[in-house]
Amino acid sequence: MGGGSSSRIYGAGLSCYSFTANLFSVPDCSLQKWRDVEALNSIGQEAGEGLKEPKSIVLEDKNFHPREGNNSLDFGSKPNEVNNDTRFENDGKKEHSFNATGRQDNNVHGQSRGVRDVEIETKHPLSNRSTVKHDNSVRTAKSRSIDYKVKEIIDQLIRAKAYLSFAPPGSNSHLMKELRLRIKDLEHVVEEVTRDSELTKSALQKMKSMESSLVKAGNAYPDCSAMSSKLRAMAETAEEQVRMQKKQATYLLNLAASTTPKGFHCLSMQLTSEYFALQPSERLLPEQNKLHDTTLYHYAVFSDNVLACAVVVNSTISSAMEPEKIVFHLVTNSLNLPAMSMWFSLNPPGKATIEVLSMEDFKWLSTEYDLGWTMQNTSDPRFTSELNYLRFYLPNIFPSLDKVILLDHDVVVQKDLSGLWHVDMKGKVNVAVETCKESEVSFLRMDTFINFSDPLIADKFDNKACMWAFGMNVFDLRRWREENLTALYHKYLRLSTERPILKGGSLPLGWVTFYNQTTAVERQWHVLGLGHDSTVPQDDIEKAAVIHYNGVRKPWLDVGFGEYKEFWIKHIDFNNQYLEQCNIHW
Repeated sequence: MGGGSSSRIYGAGLSCYSFTANLFSVPDCSLQKWRDVEALNSIGQEAGEGLKEPKSIVLEDKNFHPREGNNSLDFGSKPNEVNNDTRFENDGKKEHSFNATGRQDNNVHGQSRGVRDVEIETKHPLSNRSTVKHDNSVRTAKSRSIDYKVKEIIDQLIRAKAYLSFAPPGSNSHLMKELRLRIKDLEHVVEEVTRDSELTKSALQKMKSMESSLVKAGNAYPDCSAMSSKLRAMAETAEEQVRMQKKQATYLLNLAASTTPKGFHCLSMQLTSEYFALQPSERLLPEQNKLHDTTLYHYAVFSDNVLACAVVVNSTISSAMEPEKIVFHLVTNSLNLPAMSMWFSLNPPGKATIEVLSMEDFKWLSTEYDLGWTMQNTSDPRFTSELNYLRFYLPNIFPSLDKVILLDHDVVVQKDLSGLWHVDMKGKVNVAVETCKESEVSFLRMDTFINFSDPLIADKFDNKACMWAFGMNVFDLRRWREENLTALYHKYLRLSTERPILKGGSLPLGWVTFYNQTTAVERQWHVLGLGHDSTVPQDDIEKAAVIHYNGVRKPWLDVGFGEYKEFWIKHIDFNNQYLEQCNIHW
């Protein structure tokens, strides 16, 4: 039934059935490779693992305009070297020209984490379209040449089963017996082979025998319309089975992604036990005098995953030219604070400085703000975890700092990031990588998760405005405080109880909060999609400063893409006694 073999005429009276079989070919589920369905499974995941934000509403603001600005930096440049990109500056007009190479993100550039499951076709850069088409045609031709007869066998089986259905119930005629025998023989053949070169002479002889039987059946049942109807019904049944299997696969994938590996629970318990066995004075991390030094490079990570944070810290430090200037601020919850603190006490970050904070210690969070996320009518931690909301309180969490780089805990840093600290932000608050190349799977426009049918939205925002990714962002906290953006975020949060306008987690909430407040940098700074897109070019990954496993297929999960895990696991010492005790290995 696939591959065109059904278009051949094998005997008198079969041309009608050959044509029909070609029209209603039934997919072979065992051979078909399905793409991952994680679009907004990748978009909902920003800072907190698999967390999602509340529904939010956009405030009316006459002064809002699309963000602009772009910066191009050379990786590995000295901190005092700044290379500005004027791609958006041409007589005061924006020009959407991109110099970045390759493609990144996924369906919904998985910045935020887990929101919906949609199947998105992988797109390729326009410059590579001709090459891609050529490669696809070559692969298709090659595939047909190596499994032509295997597909022909499958066609024969489908036609034979269709003929069997025409026989009266309980029929035991010679022809029916013959077809059943042929079907049994060929089913045994296709169970053992996948390509023509594996077919034996015996298998080829069985094909000929089946064809002879099909000719007889064609003469016995010459009604083309009946065969057409039967094949159509078989096709619809197969398609329904495929839909159900894909739905089940999506459910199981999301279930696997929402659970924590047993070894990670063990690690947390072991570290927590060790932490409380220490004296209070022994629990303090070293070099805490650097925490408020604004001349250093400050990084923030919000997470409850010890190993994920360890990889972010280790990869950043190992890639840095001046690790002694790095200060990491890890923010977690009170439940994971002991384990997180103990890990970095046992595994100090070399010359860098690290502190671990508990969000429960931010007393101002509940006294000064109305925490809208508590109104979410769901038990899904992706939608209710406070850690995913903390990005909007950065100026309050770090009142003594002027600038901070926010990293999601599912990233790996591969190059020195010091150049980001000297990028020309052009008076904006946020620096990020854009996701607005239509030829890429990471393409996102503002109307992807924002309801522009609501006049409150349509009048204040440009639905075609270029959007950007969470996961690696530089925030100017001074400008943030001047613009009072946290208050703006809360206005959107409060409006969400009246008229839901936003969907998809904290990403669209960030889009409206930082609208006209974002400066773009080259895409090589931040390559997305490793948690949902199995086709991210290897060259893009190797050139990237930061790679992001946005999506549900995290590298520490069994469902993660095996080809991408190596970039993550190389930053963990699996000889660590705690990892060995908890059977954590790859």
